[in-house]
Amino acid sequence: MKQTRNTKNAGFSIIELLLAMTIMLVLLGLVSGIFARALSTRERESSRTDALTSSQAALNVISREVANSGYGLSEEGEDESASNGLVIADCTNKRLHLRANVDNDNLTTTEPGEDVTYFHDAATQSIVRYDPNDIPKISGVVNRVSEVTFQYFDYVGSSSTPSDAKNVPTKDTGRVQINVTVSLGDVAGQAKNQKVTFVSEITLRNSKYMLNQY
Repeated sequence: MKQTRNTKNAGFSIIELLLAMTIMLVLLGLVSGIFARALSTRERESSRTDALTSSQAALNVISREVANSGYGLSEEGEDESASNGLVIADCTNKRLHLRANVDNDNLTTTEPGEDVTYFHDAATQSIVRYDPNDIPKISGVVNRVSEVTFQYFDYVGSSSTPSDAKNVPTKDTGRVQINVTVSLGDVAGQAKNQKVTFVSEITLRNSKYMLNQY
């Protein structure tokens, strides 16, 4: 009598097992790569959002203070002439020094918030606010800032067309542009040293030109 082999319960061969394991490893590698990229993108966007939010908030604070520059002041020797409040001798494209008579008391600027200087501190990578009348005198506005520059636009007479951007202000300066470059945190799998630049243009409402518009 001939005996037949029962093949229904036969297992996988070594070759089939190796092939299946190879396919599974390839699939796991692909999934892991996609998951890692997704996490990297999420971390990058989270870092970007944090940097942009804090920098924009800082610029809003600076803008309000700069816009009020010159309030309650007049040009020296010209009591009827408005002042934009910029300390011309101490302003550059890297430094902004402004004054305002916030308390409106005898044209003095000796109270907190009336004599303020903004500049970039490379050591701490931050925008620094210096106020000799406040406590503390020096405070950081926002960190992870790689560069801050200021540009000035003059308005002469009744012309609504400003001058070309200048690195130093004059008594006719009616608008200030602040350029802030923010360094984003490095993220694994992403290009390093990524930066974003903010530009904020601030009209000096107490300048001669602006007051003549009312």
